[in-house]
Amino acid sequence: MEILTETKLSNNKTPYYKATGKELDVFTKTFENKLPLLLKGPTGTGKSRFVEFAAHQCNLPLITISCHEETSSTDLIGRYIIKGAETVWIDGPLTIAVKKGYILYLDEVAEARPDVIVAIHSLTDHRRELYIDKLGETIKAHEKFMLIASFNPGYQKGYKELKPSTRQRFVALSFQYPDAKTEAEIIINETGIGEDIAKKLVNIGQKIRNLRELGLTETVSTRLLIDAAKLIFSGLPKRHAVKVAVIEPLTDDLDIIQALTDTSNLLI
Repeated sequence: MEILTETKLSNNKTPYYKATGKELDVFTKTFENKLPLLLKGPTGTGKSRFVEFAAHQCNLPLITISCHEETSSTDLIGRYIIKGAETVWIDGPLTIAVKKGYILYLDEVAEARPDVIVAIHSLTDHRRELYIDKLGETIKAHEKFMLIASFNPGYQKGYKELKPSTRQRFVALSFQYPDAKTEAEIIINETGIGEDIAKKLVNIGQKIRNLRELGLTETVSTRLLIDAAKLIFSGLPKRHAVKVAVIEPLTDDLDIIQALTDTSNLLI
């Protein structure tokens, strides 16, 4: 199985991030105290961008793992592979981060297989060590190593819910959608769109978020509004951009799509 990772080394371009509270202070103190950090909140509320920004501020490499139901501890820790006539060990992204002092970000960690949670337990307490059973080795974490995980408590059910015993190993931060002024500022900075259009997109997002009776699994994220703004900025008609970038990704129900389209057309 291919290990799905994204390694982002520090560069001269600072990722744009608009703080909405004391989250950057919490990150700094958590990092200084060598504690793991858990980010909670709906999709598209800035959790991943926050991690990118914080890693850049600390001038530390970042490895991001987008977890899914097939993500296993072997994918993270490493495996033996056949290379020519030899069998060689290849470190996984978790092992690399532990050894070299990187930030490891497990995005949607509750989606991963249970053995992933078991593998990181000893990294989330006073031991800060990783046991590699296939090698019979225990590795002490580099002093700059930091483990960050995120999950969406709004839709996690059953086996996808993080156990209390796991959650209590982390310092936790809750992320929510920003207020209207801040969200418009984010959209403008990310896309270059005008303030008038940005405000209209925010109004659409807030309107749909309040339509709880529709029973949407996920609601409008800031990310979707940014996508719509990019399409509008590049020349796509406003209403069509909103439909394909905001409404269509939310549902396949034709009646709901039509209702949301009618609602958004009144606002843009």
